[in-house]
Amino acid sequence: MSTAFAMPGLSEALITMSERQLFASRDLAQTRSLVGTVMKPHDLQVRGSGQQVNARMHHMAFGGVSLNRLKYGADVEIEPGPLGDFYLVQMPLDGHALITSGTQRVGSNPDVASVLSPCDSTVMHWSGDCDQLMVRIDRLLVDRAAGALSGRLEPETIRFQLGFRWRECPPWRCLVQYLNDCASHPFDPCQYRLLVAHLEQMVVATLLAAQPHDMRQPDTVRCTAVLPRHVKRVQEFLRANAGEPVSADQMALVAGVSLRSLYAGFKEYCGVSPMQYLRTLRLDGARQALLSEPNCHIATIAMRWGFAHLGRFSVEYKERFGESPSQSLRRR
Repeated sequence: MSTAFAMPGLSEALITMSERQLFASRDLAQTRSLVGTVMKPHDLQVRGSGQQVNARMHHMAFGGVSLNRLKYGADVEIEPGPLGDFYLVQMPLDGHALITSGTQRVGSNPDVASVLSPCDSTVMHWSGDCDQLMVRIDRLLVDRAAGALSGRLEPETIRFQLGFRWRECPPWRCLVQYLNDCASHPFDPCQYRLLVAHLEQMVVATLLAAQPHDMRQPDTVRCTAVLPRHVKRVQEFLRANAGEPVSADQMALVAGVSLRSLYAGFKEYCGVSPMQYLRTLRLDGARQALLSEPNCHIATIAMRWGFAHLGRFSVEYKERFGESPSQSLRRR
């Protein structure tokens, strides 16, 4: 069975996704159970007599983020209650849905997505032709980022505005297209953990910037609150974890200050941002691998150290070391 993640108006290409199909089923109980393995256990009922589900679901996970496509093939009522441990962005490609979440309610269609927050009890009615593309995001990823941005250093659960006119938001559209492209090609998230971590952060940051929410404003912190010892603490952490996924909120927790203060301190003390400092460490790691590992390939080394764009990697590498990656490879 050949199916696709298709996004009308975003891409002219119809990308075959049969290898990402999780299931196809006409059994209501089986459909409920299999969707629940990706989302959460929920109540699922067919609305109206004489209808039968003809469901299919595609799924691709990128760490704490997953891209999903789901169609039930019948008018259904879905009652997941509070989502609990994840946020969910639902974008109909066809059909429509009526979503009630907490005190908010929205009629969702191909122009209007719904953004479900984890603490709000949710009930949904999907039309029989409703075909939804969904981005599931682990709650902790969002809550950590919100807490770090607010300057409170602890995870902070937020509530998004339910209705989201996603097609009018170029950054989110580009992000969804990028996820779609990643899902359409062979990709082993376990092999490229740094890229997966970057993708997680990109999804969270884009959603926080694109969709209104109730996150509190950051506390006012004087730049003098960031002392050299805080910056040095983060430097040591980054040197010890350059080959591991590192997020901005992790660095803020290590430093014990808000992101705003951490970045201000790094700029003043090091002349670069923490992420730029980390990128330099990863360039150093890539160089060491090129000079010491037998039978290595430049592309493999670059991706292992979190550089997805080989052209940009080569430029940055040459700027730092005065020679290209291929020249370093020949010097072994």
